[in-house]
Amino acid sequence: MSLKTKYLGFNLENPLVPSASPLSRDIDTAMQLEDAGAPALVMYSLFEEEIYHEDGELEHYLSHGSDSFSEALSYFPDSHDFTSGPDEYLEQIRRLKEKLDIPIIASLNGISLGGWIEKAKLIENAGADALELNIYYLPTDAKQSGTDVKNIYIDILKSVKEKTSIPIAMKIGNTFSALPSFAQRIQEAGAGALVLFNRFYQPDINLDKLEVTPSISLSNSDEIRLPLRWIAVLKNQLQLSLGATSGVHTAEDVLKLTMAGADVTFMTSALLKHGPKHITKITQDITRWLEDHEYDSLEQMRGSMSMKNVKDPGAFMRANYIKTLREYQHNKKYV
Repeated sequence: MSLKTKYLGFNLENPLVPSASPLSRDIDTAMQLEDAGAPALVMYSLFEEEIYHEDGELEHYLSHGSDSFSEALSYFPDSHDFTSGPDEYLEQIRRLKEKLDIPIIASLNGISLGGWIEKAKLIENAGADALELNIYYLPTDAKQSGTDVKNIYIDILKSVKEKTSIPIAMKIGNTFSALPSFAQRIQEAGAGALVLFNRFYQPDINLDKLEVTPSISLSNSDEIRLPLRWIAVLKNQLQLSLGATSGVHTAEDVLKLTMAGADVTFMTSALLKHGPKHITKITQDITRWLEDHEYDSLEQMRGSMSMKNVKDPGAFMRANYIKTLREYQHNKKYV
C-alpha cells in the first residue's frame, strides 16, 4: 500500500510531517521521528525578535508602548527570554542534516521587511532543503486595511524568494477575507506551498498578579474542520502544494484532510502527547483503512471530497451552514 505524496517538490513516503515545535531541538528525538516514519521535518521557528536580540535591537520592541498601564507591560517578554539566536539555529540545521536522511524544512517567523530576512540565505547555506515562512502578524492599528496586511505577507515572501533558491512554504492564519484570492497572490509571489492554518495563541490574565500570562493548549481533532473546509475549496484553484495543520491526531484526521485535497498533514500536539512512535501507529491505521475500503493508494483518494465538482462552492457552504443549524437537536434538560 503506497502512502506516498509530493510536497514542495519532494517525494515523501507519507504525509505525516512533524511541524515546527521543540521536538526538532533534540537530535535524538529528531532521529526517533525519522525512524518512526516521518518523511520530512519542520524545524522549530527562528523568530525575527531573536535576530534583533543578537543584533542589540530588541530593546526598541520591548520598550515601545511602555508608557501605558504598568500591568500591560507583562505583554512584553523580558530580553533574557530570547536565549537562542541565528548562530545556534544554523548549527542545528547542520547537525540535523548530518544525522537525518529526510528533508529538513527550516522555519522563519517574522512580520517586517527588516534585516532578519537576510538570514534566509544563511539558512539555505547551512543546508536546509526548504523554508517555511510563518508571518504571525496581528493588526492592531485601526488605520491599517486588510489590503495593507495582505501586502505585508506578499512583500516579505517576495523578498525572501529573491534571496534564496530553495522552495518556500507560506504558513498563514485563518482570519483573512477573500482567502482564495489571497492564496492566488501567494502562489503568484513564488510560494511552493500554502500551510493552513497557523494556530492563534491567546494570552490570559492573572488576576492575583495583575499581569498577562502565556496560555497554550494542545490541539484536538475537532480543529481540522477549518483547514478541511478551505483545502477543499482551494484544491482545484491552485497549483502549489497544500499542507494542513492544527488538530491532526489520528488516521481518520489524515484521511479526511487527504480527501479534501491536502498533500501533507502536519502534527505536533499528537507527537507531544504520544511520542515519535505515534507516526508509525497512524501509518499502520491508514494502511488498514485503505485496504478495508479497497483503495490502492492514498493518492487515489486525494481531493475526492474537494469542491471540484461543486458548481457554486459559496452557495454549497451556505446551504450546509443552514442545514447544520436546522438539524441540530438540543437535548439538554434544564433543572
